[in-house]
Amino acid sequence: MRVVRAFPIADHAVLTHIHNVSGGVLGGDQLRLCVDVQQNARAQLTSTGATRLYRHRPGYGDATQTNHFQVAPGGLLEYLPDPLIPYAQARYRQITQIELAADAGLMYWEIITPGREAHNERFAYAEVQLMLDIVAAERPIVLERMHLTPATQPLTATARLGIYPYFATFYLCRVGWPPAQWLGLEKTLAAVAQELTLPGEILWGVSTLAAHGLSIRALSINSRTIMRGLLQFWQLAKQAIYGLDAIPPRKVY
Repeated sequence: MRVVRAFPIADHAVLTHIHNVSGGVLGGDQLRLCVDVQQNARAQLTSTGATRLYRHRPGYGDATQTNHFQVAPGGLLEYLPDPLIPYAQARYRQITQIELAADAGLMYWEIITPGREAHNERFAYAEVQLMLDIVAAERPIVLERMHLTPATQPLTATARLGIYPYFATFYLCRVGWPPAQWLGLEKTLAAVAQELTLPGEILWGVSTLAAHGLSIRALSINSRTIMRGLLQFWQLAKQAIYGLDAIPPRKVY
């Protein structure tokens, strides 16, 4: 993995691309990403394209990606990667730990696809594990665990994804923001979620966390509608929380 040099964007923030020079995550890879956003700094991180998870290689361990993000007082981290695409027989484990200090902010999304649908690889991967911990002012506010094994637990079951093979999660946090304001923002974004929901095409939901933030979730029949919705929520939330415009990376969405 390589870090492409930072590009200045508005409001004294910087945009940085994380680039996997191998073109994807190979079976047995052990990758680690550490990000430290210092006091009052603002950083936007994204990938150069979708993360491709290649098939598992016999005799090797599962591919593993470990992420550790720290945001100091007054800092803001916007982590906005492209979708995760698990190839047939891929085995992947992702562990993400995020530590937010007082008045630190976070905008973090994750988009998971069913695989290479153009190659008829829908849910053909062996195993994907996603583990996320967010700690705000030394208090855990998110403990998320996903263990996806399509062969033994079909994801098309009604109790899981049903007819929607794509899903996403978007976390919005600012430590110390008053609970009443989070409830107000939840109400505003929930109204938008209702407008964007089209049963049979895409579903959206919004809820507050135990403290310091809220989560937005989506189920969709494709990634394009998810991305359009995430950009809209990001714009609205950043204006509400920081009074600033969200500036998307220069990509085709």
